Amino acid sequence: MSLKGGYFKKGLWVDLTRGAIETRGLADAFLERYIGGRGFGAKLVWDNLREHDFKIDPLGAENLLVVAPGPLSGVYLPSSGKNSFVAISPATGLYGDSSMGGGFGVELRQTGIDLLSVAGRAAELSVLFIDGDGAKVIPMPELKGKSCLQAEGLIKERLGSHIVHMATIGVAGENMVGFACISADWGRNAGRTGLGTVMGSKNLKAIALQGNKDLPVYDMSGLVAEADKAYGYMKEHPFFKMWQRQGLMNVIDYANETGILPAYNFKDSVFARYQQINGTTMLNHYKIGDSACFACPMCCGNICLVKSGKYVGTVVEGPEYETCAMLGPNLGIDDFAAVLSAARLCDELGLDTISTGSIVAAVIEGYEKGILSLADLDGREITWGDDDAILELIRKIAHREGVGDILAGGSRRIIETWPEMDKVILQVKGLEQSAYDSRASISMALAYATSDIGAHHTRAWTIAKEMEEGSNWSDDERVGIVIYHQKLRPLFDMFGVCRLPWIELGLNELHYERFYNCVTGGSLSLDELLELSNDVYDLTRLANVRLGMSRRDDSLPYKVRTNPPLTGPNAGKVINQEDFQRLLTLYYQKRGWDENGVPPASLAEKFNDRV
Repeated sequence: MSLKGGYFKKGLWVDLTRGAIETRGLADAFLERYIGGRGFGAKLVWDNLREHDFKIDPLGAENLLVVAPGPLSGVYLPSSGKNSFVAISPATGLYGDSSMGGGFGVELRQTGIDLLSVAGRAAELSVLFIDGDGAKVIPMPELKGKSCLQAEGLIKERLGSHIVHMATIGVAGENMVGFACISADWGRNAGRTGLGTVMGSKNLKAIALQGNKDLPVYDMSGLVAEADKAYGYMKEHPFFKMWQRQGLMNVIDYANETGILPAYNFKDSVFARYQQINGTTMLNHYKIGDSACFACPMCCGNICLVKSGKYVGTVVEGPEYETCAMLGPNLGIDDFAAVLSAARLCDELGLDTISTGSIVAAVIEGYEKGILSLADLDGREITWGDDDAILELIRKIAHREGVGDILAGGSRRIIETWPEMDKVILQVKGLEQSAYDSRASISMALAYATSDIGAHHTRAWTIAKEMEEGSNWSDDERVGIVIYHQKLRPLFDMFGVCRLPWIELGLNELHYERFYNCVTGGSLSLDELLELSNDVYDLTRLANVRLGMSRRDDSLPYKVRTNPPLTGPNAGKVINQEDFQRLLTLYYQKRGWDENGVPPASLAEKFNDRV
């Protein structure tokens, strides 16, 4: 297949240690095989692992940070504003990636490159600036300690332009907190797996972009016709206006009604006061505007303002479901203004809200159970719903002060320090679990356990389908839907588009086949594209196995196996370990991996070609 559009066929390689910047051509074979986004990142990280004999310190100069949109990023089709960040994760020591919406990935493409590869470590805190004419590293040590937004303003002043897009890290990234995120567009975050930590380890405060190039599209008229169909379908969907009003905050009501909402560190899966922190409360008292990623009609971002009380004046882009659930009911907080304040603090400091909410909740329960003493907590008691103590602990984590220094290491460091905390903290492979309680859905438990990056819902969100199907759903169906999600969802990240039109509004997958072929001039079917996406999942599994992962790591948190929710529709339910192991074995068989979850050695040869 000859690619006639979709790519500039160029990548930018930056070595911060040497100050070297090089533009390299990208072969059609590479572009066709790995498509973009997560696919590009997985391949480059795999090559880097091979070069270092699979011995890489996630905080070392040798860890490669790959930044990549996809061939559909920035073109006329629904929700085409996604970009992937990829590296070995400081949180897990394994393959890690996180995607970001907004406009950053679009601007990266408009600088005329398809991917950015960053290695090494700058001598002092710096900014990487890329425009249509080239790139340069700008030392800016004065940014030390600045919040993400403060840094963005200072960088724009330095560059003399206010139309620059940028991705920044906060204090948490500078201090190499294990779950630091990368922020852009005032509230868009690549939150998971600690990739802001990787930027911090490289002394890279920000990546700033100013593009001016048109994007290459092979069949513009065909693309517009197909995109118009997709936009028309979405506009007529009965849930479309609800998404524009509430965005993902509408999930609070659904999660509470179905008994999958985290409350009190997942001790329960319903929250009696959920209506005080749901989308209706947001709309009636706090929301002042909408925000959207590039070319997205769903406008799922909410701009909220606290108009009275002790948090008066707090304004934040958000929250969405995960942030609200993990910083609200999961911490016993029923004050929406306090949730907004915690969300803004995480944005300013550059912290992943899912991991932060999970770790703080585990600390509260650990103290409640006597696992942690008052001395362990630096003499300050912390209890459910104590927003003042919770906000102070979040600050201490970002600044690595007192107990915050241990908590900043994430789940693994916490469990190493206090082994009994393994019974209260929910994590897989070192990544804290997302805000959907899997005790009601064994397919969701399997999805968390087999996720290549750890317990994150965007790898496969099967819980709603299983709950609809009920107890008559077969093992084969449960395993099958997990694998299908793990095939399709990487494809969205490889294309550089958001999954929400598909998962929430039912936009048919075939649209994406047509989008891809119109943009690139290719002729691949959806099945062929899914096989390429599945290859990427195999590739990240191979990388993780070489880094020491095996079946024992495809496991469930202690609570999921032993501690049922106390109330609600799923009270008393846990995931039976025998049932889970049976499904895990079937999952490996369907994937063609051995009984320990190891892909065949011959598979690695597929990925050993050079970029």
